[in-house]
Amino acid sequence: MARTLNIIGAGHVGRVLGRLFAAAGAFEVRDVLTRSQAGAQDAAGFIGAGRAVPSMERMRSADVWMLAVGDDQIGAVCAQLARCHSLQDAIVFHCSGAASSAQLAPAAQAGALAASVHPIRSFADPAQVAQHFGGTFCGVEGDAAALAVLTPALEAIGAQPVAIDAQAKTVYHAASVFASNYLVTVLDAALRAYQAAGVPEPVARALAQPLASESMANVFRLGAAAALSGPIARGDMDSVARQQAALAAWDRPTGELYAALVPATADLAQRKTNIGKDPS
Repeated sequence: MARTLNIIGAGHVGRVLGRLFAAAGAFEVRDVLTRSQAGAQDAAGFIGAGRAVPSMERMRSADVWMLAVGDDQIGAVCAQLARCHSLQDAIVFHCSGAASSAQLAPAAQAGALAASVHPIRSFADPAQVAQHFGGTFCGVEGDAAALAVLTPALEAIGAQPVAIDAQAKTVYHAASVFASNYLVTVLDAALRAYQAAGVPEPVARALAQPLASESMANVFRLGAAAALSGPIARGDMDSVARQQAALAAWDRPTGELYAALVPATADLAQRKTNIGKDPS
């Protein structure tokens, strides 16, 4: 018989995981709690299993508790859970990418096994994510006994669990920001600079797309150092200085962004130069 699962905070992430766990038979979804009874009923309907409840006190006991709440709510919700229910030998996990399982200390002190499971993808469209979840990487950390249960459950829904260092959880989450959010910021700077040179915005996007796409493809095929090209990779620092000055004269924040990227890019260029050299 599958272990029972209670879900607290069935927003996009909670309802998608709940639906997948239930459909795969990885867990038996028992009770679902959100900010409102109507929201819990809607989540249970999406999940296709579970009973919507109006309060934490009304939730039944369960083998596993998933806290799919906001990062700033994890500690308080966990403390409330520990006060309301016996958690001895239960598994309690949250889904934050930024917070570690240490945020579940109240549950651990009550005898629970604590862990975190962070699916590395956007959940903007829950139905679409649930349909195409297979292959999704999930950063996991926490008690080994908890992960021994959660890992096969994640594999049952097509996820690829990746162990991460709990002490570096914030750095881990920042990696996703670099790979996604800041990449967009840098591309925006490129598009605006093209437009400053008189290139219409739609044409600017057409110009930037092959450069960005080919660079990203090379990073994932060869590694970042080998993929680097451009003036810094060639050692043409005179061109870099001219570009930086021109950008600063046009738009100071963009010039500062360019300048901030020079040292890290120079370091990457040095690594590119060292590729293939005999370390002895």
